[in-house]
Amino acid sequence: MQILRNNHWLMTVLVLVGVIVLWEVLPPALGVPRFIIPTFSQTLDELGRMWRQEDLLANTASTALFTVLGFVLGSVLGAAIGYLLGMSEFWEKVLSPYILALQIAPKVAFAPLFIMWFGFNSMPKLLVTVLIVFFPVLVNVLQAMKTVDRDILNLARAYTLTRWQIFWKVQFPSTLPSLMAGLRIASTLAVIGVTVGELVGGNTGLGFLISFGSGQANAAMVFNAIILLTLIGIALYSVLTWVEARLLHYIPRSDH
Repeated sequence: MQILRNNHWLMTVLVLVGVIVLWEVLPPALGVPRFIIPTFSQTLDELGRMWRQEDLLANTASTALFTVLGFVLGSVLGAAIGYLLGMSEFWEKVLSPYILALQIAPKVAFAPLFIMWFGFNSMPKLLVTVLIVFFPVLVNVLQAMKTVDRDILNLARAYTLTRWQIFWKVQFPSTLPSLMAGLRIASTLAVIGVTVGELVGGNTGLGFLISFGSGQANAAMVFNAIILLTLIGIALYSVLTWVEARLLHYIPRSDH
């Protein structure tokens, strides 16, 4: 037991093995039909069939590509507008009601509207993803800009630094932890945005396979698509965690 307590990775693997065993054993034992909950082996068999017949690689690559693209575009827009509003109290007050209204509005409700505007192509799911990613980054950056140490800002002004010099030397480094936190949150939401776009009106991607599989009462296909979507989200989140650890290496971290 002491080995398990000291090695969290081993414990994680053991939990995964336990889940797989229960997944394989419980549905048949409880008499649950395959079209409701397939076993793990049935899900693997369906994965092989999807690879051969449903162009799984291309659909997965399409979802991954638009997840990353939507995440990058939404993050850049959110960070840029957040920093600009943070540098101008006047415009932040002018635009904050509209930002709040858009933030409250359910983003998934825009998907049918984007389909009406752009048709059944990749643009709607990209726009939904950008919209979903945009706000966590914007809000985190804007809030961080409001909490930058005023004494440091006054000291920078006393040294006659320009507005942009103050931004690059004081405000941006001070807000970097909040920016990275917003990016990590946005990375998980990016997968949701792409999936919603593909579910509502896509003809490619894992969301499309979920829609197609549910229409065919093929729960194994849906399970596989969900698992692959989760892996895409984990991969993107892990990359951001790695980047954050190197950018913010100067911040002390707890070992617990």
